[in-house]
Amino acid sequence: MAGSGKAHLRNADEVLLRVENLVKEFPAGGGKVVHAVSDVSFDVAEGETLGLVGESGCGKSTTAKAVIQLPPPTSGSVVFDGTDLTDLSAEELRQQRPQFQMIFQDPISSLNPRRRVRDIVSEGLEIWGGSGGGAFTEGRVDEIIEAVGLDPQEARKRRPHEYSGGQCQRISVARALVLDPKVIICDEPVSALDVSVQAQILNMLEDMKDRYGLTLLFISHDLSVVKNVSDRVAVMYLGKICEIGDGDEIFKNPVHPYTRILLSAVPDPANPFAGESETLDGELPSPINPPAGCRFHTRCAYAQDICRSEEPQTEQEGDGDHWVACHFPVRNDAPAAD
Repeated sequence: MAGSGKAHLRNADEVLLRVENLVKEFPAGGGKVVHAVSDVSFDVAEGETLGLVGESGCGKSTTAKAVIQLPPPTSGSVVFDGTDLTDLSAEELRQQRPQFQMIFQDPISSLNPRRRVRDIVSEGLEIWGGSGGGAFTEGRVDEIIEAVGLDPQEARKRRPHEYSGGQCQRISVARALVLDPKVIICDEPVSALDVSVQAQILNMLEDMKDRYGLTLLFISHDLSVVKNVSDRVAVMYLGKICEIGDGDEIFKNPVHPYTRILLSAVPDPANPFAGESETLDGELPSPINPPAGCRFHTRCAYAQDICRSEEPQTEQEGDGDHWVACHFPVRNDAPAAD
């Protein structure tokens, strides 16, 4: 079944966030352009978590920031709850800002070291105001700080440097939650934390998602993390999505060579792809001069002439929610699970 680059998109009335043909480019001097994100399309239903994975430099974080218009995309559309954010004026976009919040990769550097933690968490409400006035603001901030596992009274006195890395990430989560957003962008929220603390933060995010009805775009290079939190998964390589669909299906039956290589690197005894002989040779090509045809062909063991000249279209794999952009998807030699 042949498809277009956005064949995997669901009906607009079924999703909260719909991104179509997103492009983000940056000037690089000398008339050159960095093609950071190229024709990316995906959607996220309300209450769903979409995991966006890929190696460093593939465009994951740039995609997420372009979704919330920081900075605005070069082209494409980002439709949130029926409104195309790319068509809004600066003031109209500002009115939408409370609906989108972000949790950053480095929890400590993303927090103002001069302010007390409670002031950091309450800043959004101070800017936007609360319908219940001051009492609403006070109660809301204390409720959120307590919900993420911190003491509201201690937060009135202490600054970020007086908390551990995991606690600082809890502060970041509280700051994101206080305005009651619909969508939270999680940009590698646990990569800077110890493994034991990672599990605590991931469990907390799942709890917050259920408690407050959140929709998450979860960015990570760690597939084992994404597997545990995502309903759907999109795999990116050099600014493009190469495989997308139901998370369980992709982890069970990856068909893009790049996805299989990523999975083979996950050191999990239950991972049937761990220890595969295939490796990822060479460096990620420059986004200033990306390869013609399939962008992965310079590092792919299955590449043929068509891969070097013709870009693959997104096609459905099987009958379910599983889509791949590859001329020669690997279907028949997957290792059998125990």
